[in-house]
Amino acid sequence: MTGGAGFIGTHVVAALQDAGHHVSVVDCGHPGAHRVPLPDTVAGVPVHRADLRDRDAVTGVLAGVDVVVHQAALVGLGADLDDLPEYVGCNDLGTAVLLAGMARAGIHRLVLASSMVVYGEGAYTCPRHGAIRPAPRTVADLATGRFEPACPRCGHTLAPGLVDEDAPLDPRSVYAATKVAQEHLTAAWSRQTGGTVVALRYHNVYGPGMPRDTPYSGVAAIFRSALEAGRAPRVFEDGGQRRDFVHVRDVAAANLAAVTATGTGTGWHAYNIASGRPATIGELATGLARAAGGPAPVVTGEFRLGDVRHVVAAPARAATELGFRARVGLADGIAEFAHAALRG
Repeated sequence: MTGGAGFIGTHVVAALQDAGHHVSVVDCGHPGAHRVPLPDTVAGVPVHRADLRDRDAVTGVLAGVDVVVHQAALVGLGADLDDLPEYVGCNDLGTAVLLAGMARAGIHRLVLASSMVVYGEGAYTCPRHGAIRPAPRTVADLATGRFEPACPRCGHTLAPGLVDEDAPLDPRSVYAATKVAQEHLTAAWSRQTGGTVVALRYHNVYGPGMPRDTPYSGVAAIFRSALEAGRAPRVFEDGGQRRDFVHVRDVAAANLAAVTATGTGTGWHAYNIASGRPATIGELATGLARAAGGPAPVVTGEFRLGDVRHVVAAPARAATELGFRARVGLADGIAEFAHAALRG
């Protein structure tokens, strides 16, 4: 387990341990994910401190391993473009060194933590032109409150739909570009080694142990941190952005299914890991504020150019091929998350 001491990683380690697997935990303690020192253990498993960019360290931690679950990554939009080299180093160089080490060690199965950000905008339909990919949103449009993507042919507002795993990849941020590169690197590794890669494209993951508000945090953590401090959650744009919020325990269950699945065969396979029950950013903020007993959200009209408007998943392939279905409903998940401990 790389990144095994992180937010998602700790839940995955616990799920694998509970299922009877023997887990080795590796984490570098990157400050983008850890504001406090790494713990000595996760779910009773010792944590090995290693940077995946270090060939010798990777060789050491892969001894005796049958399956690698690769969670380690720098996530989120970051502070600014000065973060770009660190994103590429951690996410892509680290993955490349890991893959080379797996090839040397004869390890043939990888579970990759990918992300819905590889899609860019989700699936859209124009009433005149049918299924269509919107152009990236411009600063001029966003600054005047034109948040909905328009048809690049006729300018008509597009209707959002479900994005499936066969959708074209269209990264629209540095983080997204590094996740696409991870997918391409692992696909090349699979072809050359005959190994199996199960790429889990997480949608918006939330739940206990989420990091506090940082430039690398998800929106749920940003809202939760504001409420914990007695501040109103600040909702960007008009709050109408649609996402699929999936609980971290469901994500851990998806990883367990990917480790043990026999129906995938060899080769490279991608799966949306999502609840199948979309909600807007505004609805998330309102639900969290209500559950926490805090101030109501403030819709600011602010925007971040790297954000996309709507990404909602079709989760059917994961159900059919991995046997994975999300179990935690958003209302129950929010009620728990509103009072759950966050990571330092």
